[in-house]
Amino acid sequence: MESAQLGTTPALADPALLEKIDKLFACNVGEHINLPQLVVVGDQSSGKSSVLEGLTKLKFPRNSGLCTRFATQIIFRRAPSLATRKVNGSIISTTHDKGNEAVDWSMSDIELLSEGEFEDMMNEVHEAMGLSTSINDGLPTFSHDVLRLEIHGPQENHLSVIDVPGIFKTTTPGLTTKSDIVLVRDMVLNYMRNPRSIMLAVVPANVDIATQEIIEIARELDPDGQRTLRILTKPDLVDEGTEDKIIELVERKPETQGLGWVVVKNLGQKDLQDKSKIRDIEEDKFRNSPPWSRLSKENYGIEALGLRLQALLASNVRREFPKVRSEVSKRLKECKKALESLGEERESPEQQSRYLLEVVSKFQRITENALRTNYGSQDSFDEYPSLRLATLVANRNAQFSEEISTQGHVYCFKAHDHDDDLENDPKTSVTSTPSSVSSQVGEDDYEEKEAYDELNFLPSRKIEICHDIEDILHDGVQIEYSKAQGILPWIENLYLESRGFKLGTFSSSLLSTVMKKQSAKWPSLAEGYICDIISIVHNFIGAALTISCHDHTLNSNVLSSLMEGLIERYRKSLSMTDFLLKVEREGTPMSQNHYFNSNLQKCRHERIASAVKKSSFSVDMSDGSSRNCYQVSDLARFHHMSNSKQTVEDIHDILKSYYKVARKRFVDNLCMQAADFYLVTGPEAPMNIFSPSWVCCLSNEELEHIAGEELSIRRTRHRLQKETKDLEAGRKILH
Repeated sequence: MESAQLGTTPALADPALLEKIDKLFACNVGEHINLPQLVVVGDQSSGKSSVLEGLTKLKFPRNSGLCTRFATQIIFRRAPSLATRKVNGSIISTTHDKGNEAVDWSMSDIELLSEGEFEDMMNEVHEAMGLSTSINDGLPTFSHDVLRLEIHGPQENHLSVIDVPGIFKTTTPGLTTKSDIVLVRDMVLNYMRNPRSIMLAVVPANVDIATQEIIEIARELDPDGQRTLRILTKPDLVDEGTEDKIIELVERKPETQGLGWVVVKNLGQKDLQDKSKIRDIEEDKFRNSPPWSRLSKENYGIEALGLRLQALLASNVRREFPKVRSEVSKRLKECKKALESLGEERESPEQQSRYLLEVVSKFQRITENALRTNYGSQDSFDEYPSLRLATLVANRNAQFSEEISTQGHVYCFKAHDHDDDLENDPKTSVTSTPSSVSSQVGEDDYEEKEAYDELNFLPSRKIEICHDIEDILHDGVQIEYSKAQGILPWIENLYLESRGFKLGTFSSSLLSTVMKKQSAKWPSLAEGYICDIISIVHNFIGAALTISCHDHTLNSNVLSSLMEGLIERYRKSLSMTDFLLKVEREGTPMSQNHYFNSNLQKCRHERIASAVKKSSFSVDMSDGSSRNCYQVSDLARFHHMSNSKQTVEDIHDILKSYYKVARKRFVDNLCMQAADFYLVTGPEAPMNIFSPSWVCCLSNEELEHIAGEELSIRRTRHRLQKETKDLEAGRKILH
């Protein structure tokens, strides 16, 4: 018969494969991928414990449901070298971190596990798992951890089954709650959903089998019944006259009901009190009584169930083993990739410091390449335009120099070689002022006025505002273009308002006054420029941090910790700007540059030449060429002007010469000192704050705040580390 073949064919049990699967369970691989397994499921009153007693020959304690609070994996292994059976026990922890007491419990080489010893062991397991041992002690009733029992002996067959808590619908006061009902149901469903699980659905024969919840669940998860073996218990309690229906159900052909049924007769409550009653003998007696004698050996008894389970497990393992090996390798690769994406571990101060130093190294390398315009060294310079620090600063320097050269003065200086008062630079040829145009614009002509404002005003700020340092930067303003006409009347008015008793000359303080008023737009231009350089540097720091470390939270923490030092450096550049403005606009006009005298002499020469140019005449020379000549009397007439006009002309020429020298000096000083030294390449540059010395000065608390991982990331890392460790152990088992 088939049952005899199952018991006598050694290859059918595949002990090597079964042992590998059990080792995978032992190293917790079953928590991460589906493993082939036999799972015993049923209601609390279905007789599950009695079936397991029959299979294991162990006396399960029947006190307070001690065996129903967690899953139990029972492993049978034949060991011919042993004289008697030995039982080992351990806990596979699925809910506790490494090092918790729950994973430390074990027992080994117990020869006889009596009911009392079994109960003592279960109490130890409950305590190790942190489960309640008395009513209302505040501890959980159920656990996701797994008790692993290994039974070795000379007569054992290779088999392993998992018993899960029985599902229930009614709570036990002081012991279970409604949330426990949901917890147990979810736990059972989790095992049953595993497509590699063979479900052993235990149901009592004395109830309406079709309405049993465990059968309904199994049918939903396994519609074809190809992985559901139904075990019928308590056949001795069925109503008279219904035996034939049960026998007909059990003896149906397998193709109509999947893996079919096995009837098991366990000892009843009275039989358990009678020590003379032997379970297997009583089961055989019951089968020999009609009408149960009609049941075939394959469908009746604990021995038939054991053989059936052995065959099912062996075939299931053989079928699924290649898939398990592939999934372990695939899942291990995914875990390692996920761990790599989290970056280095940052729990201890040493790890946090080391990680920050690596970020600093990358940051400094980006800064060095940015200042050297070595943009081809990293693709990030193409992805983040704000990283091109040297170029952005150089372009803003040139723009500032151009703007202050063409629009930094309130009035355009007189060009002596023209009849009108236009500046030599054609860019300043503005024939009207905003005020004059404004008076001509009607209230409804807003679009024309906006267009005019856009054409005749330039913004002091060119870079988008950095909101996190906005409070220390100057707001952008609209700067009016230089006035093309009126400088001489303007100077004359200032002279008349401030002249004293000196003849033919003017007070030295007047030049300071005129210079300050003529450079009235310098502060707006300079402040806009230096704020833009600060913004360029600050944007660079933010982008460089992003490239150096992809952890957004860490970048934010670093920037927040650096902010006080950065703002201090930014304020220094702003203070230097104010200092240079004060020196140039409020200090004593002074220059040792010979260029000033050269300019002044040139201005005076051009003024005289321009005055007599109209009275010049051409004279033909003997060599055939011609030259422009002037009469000396014309020069005399040119000098016949009032003292006031002469003084105004002198003030103009001196102001023009000095302004040009001062402007160039101011631009160079501002770019070199306030910008370059304090913000870009000097030792006080803000980028230099983020350095190894800064990291080394951080306390452990600061390191934790800046570089410590978020709790969610730590949990994810711990989970992935545990999973990786389990899967690596599993891969060694499988190879």
